[in-house]
Amino acid sequence: MPSVSSLEEASAYLASAAAEGRRVRIGEDLETGGLDAVLEHEAGDLTCTVEAGVRLSALQAALAAHGQRLSLDPPGDPTVGALLARNASGPLRHRFGAPRDLVLGVTLVLGDGTVASAGGKVVKNVAGYDLARLVCGSQGRLALIARASFRLHPLPRARRTLVVETPQAADAVRALRRSQLEPSALDVLHPGRVAVLFEGAERAVEAQLVHARMLVGGEEADDGVWEESRSRQGEARSRRRFDPGRLGDALAGLSEAVVRPAAGIAYTTAAREPGDAASSEALDRLLARIKAELDPHGVLA
Repeated sequence: MPSVSSLEEASAYLASAAAEGRRVRIGEDLETGGLDAVLEHEAGDLTCTVEAGVRLSALQAALAAHGQRLSLDPPGDPTVGALLARNASGPLRHRFGAPRDLVLGVTLVLGDGTVASAGGKVVKNVAGYDLARLVCGSQGRLALIARASFRLHPLPRARRTLVVETPQAADAVRALRRSQLEPSALDVLHPGRVAVLFEGAERAVEAQLVHARMLVGGEEADDGVWEESRSRQGEARSRRRFDPGRLGDALAGLSEAVVRPAAGIAYTTAAREPGDAASSEALDRLLARIKAELDPHGVLA
């Protein structure tokens, strides 16, 4: 499989594919393993710019040396490009959002070899077409992601987890979400458990943990519960969306799942059902128009 190590190589490869009428699957026919540099880290601004082939673990290690992190924790150890292409997230999505919420700008290589940049590396930048968010979740069908800039967060000084064993998970989640607590993660490990993560200064974390136990009970646990949550998410065969206000109904329809109540997403090993990924005809038409604009020759599969 060809691996590019520069924007010029990626541009030349896709331009050649367009000229020859070849289809290219990003990550299968072409990958970005050679684009693996952390280009900039502005610690004072809490931003960084990296190439798409950087593994998330390598990026986190580089940022940790400065007391910072990219607040994304998906299953596995994806590259930054794959992270964006899948819009992949983990338990921290509860507080910090998905990649599309943290990406500030991107440099892309389009299907005809054109290099395009959008967004920036400052948090308040709003200029230009929002290609950065557009490619999140695009599965490599719109462009090759070559570089990305992200908003960062300080590493928390303390981190503690509460696990509540209960047959009434929806009630526990409702009580927690209606409180003044600010957890970094809140997952339902269905059936029977609710896991809550508190991060921050030691005294603040201790106070939140005590308050949470007063509300819903539970016992303190180690980070193994979050490893389990990511592992089960990674093994899921389908992803189902639901109205966050109807968590109880969603749980009643599942035999097992890792559920992110705030996001309205359940990851389950059950086979995908016909309605799981249903999309409207209007949405399909819009996606086709976007595809035609960014990849008019249909190079990217």
